[in-house]
Amino acid sequence: MMLLLQVVFVLLCLVLFVPAFVFASQVVLALPLFKRKSVLFGARPSIAVLMPAHNESAGIARPLNAIRMQLQPGDRVLVVADNCSDDTADIARANGAEVIIRHEPERRGKGYALDFGVRHLAARPPEVVIVVDADCLVHGYALDLLARQALAVVRPVQALYLMHSPEGASLKTKVAEFAWAVKNWARPLGYHHLGLPCQLMGTGMAFPWHLIRHADLASGHIVEDLKLGLDFAASGYAPQFCPGAKVTSVFPTNAEGEQSQRTRWEHGHLGMLAQEGMPRLKQSLRQRNGGLLALTLDLCVPPLALLTLLALAMCIIGGILWMITGSIWPWGMALVNLGLVGGAVLVAWARFGRKILSLPSLAYAPFYALSKIPLYLKFLVRRQVDWVRSRRD
Repeated sequence: MMLLLQVVFVLLCLVLFVPAFVFASQVVLALPLFKRKSVLFGARPSIAVLMPAHNESAGIARPLNAIRMQLQPGDRVLVVADNCSDDTADIARANGAEVIIRHEPERRGKGYALDFGVRHLAARPPEVVIVVDADCLVHGYALDLLARQALAVVRPVQALYLMHSPEGASLKTKVAEFAWAVKNWARPLGYHHLGLPCQLMGTGMAFPWHLIRHADLASGHIVEDLKLGLDFAASGYAPQFCPGAKVTSVFPTNAEGEQSQRTRWEHGHLGMLAQEGMPRLKQSLRQRNGGLLALTLDLCVPPLALLTLLALAMCIIGGILWMITGSIWPWGMALVNLGLVGGAVLVAWARFGRKILSLPSLAYAPFYALSKIPLYLKFLVRRQVDWVRSRRD
């Protein structure tokens, strides 16, 4: 019986080794040592910025003004006022946007709004469509960089999308900001340095027109961006990362909104992993599709808090088995996984997290992970599957 338990434990350690190794490799490869030379792209194409907006009247003006400063003659901004009950449409028009109104309460979700917007653009299509959420700021020359790269490589392009803590944020929110930077900056940058694709992140996404017009957008999926990126990769158009183009947003100040946002993101990721992980892996091997394989392996890395919890739990169980059986090898394998995850977190903090967290504050991270156990248990018993807008005020 003890031998069987050890064999099962070793197999579980080997399964956990895959996401731990992928995670650690991405973080290490993100270091400047592995940086690739910048590539200059060609002519600047015409742009349509597509902005889905659901009850965003309180904050939509500033993002629209930032976008308008980057536009050139022939460009346009299209706001989809999606099932709004406020004056989002009026404020968007007052700030120079073209506005269309969608009212289909039974079909809620960002994917439906994007589909509605793309079908409207078809009457006068641009060369590149760039999706920007209504709570996001587009910095510098991000639109220009995204559009040029998307036209040159003829595939979707993803900007660097970061979330910042609001003023006076708690340590818990600061840790969440660091985890976001690891997920959306360090990991895709590591892949980018190897010439590998990245996941789509929902905002700051640029698409050549002939790709987006045929995309399957109309869904209420809570992580429609993740699914869309995998679909493009399966078709041979795996998205590229553009770290020079920066888009930012701020975590909700409302505790309920922050919890709702995290639940949607993490349940959506875990749901995609459970439903799509193995089928996508088989598909990538069958098609010999390296881009899809790379994104599937990236998908198999669970949220950082959960990955940390799994590595810690396996170490504790391995230590108990060692005390019972006298065999140190299972515990040793668990320590390797914990070392990969813990070492990568420290490297990521040194390169990407110093301005977010102090090193003593980073010690709170395991407690932050423990606080999310109810969220992961909820996934097992009552998973969130419907799109819900996070309350931000």
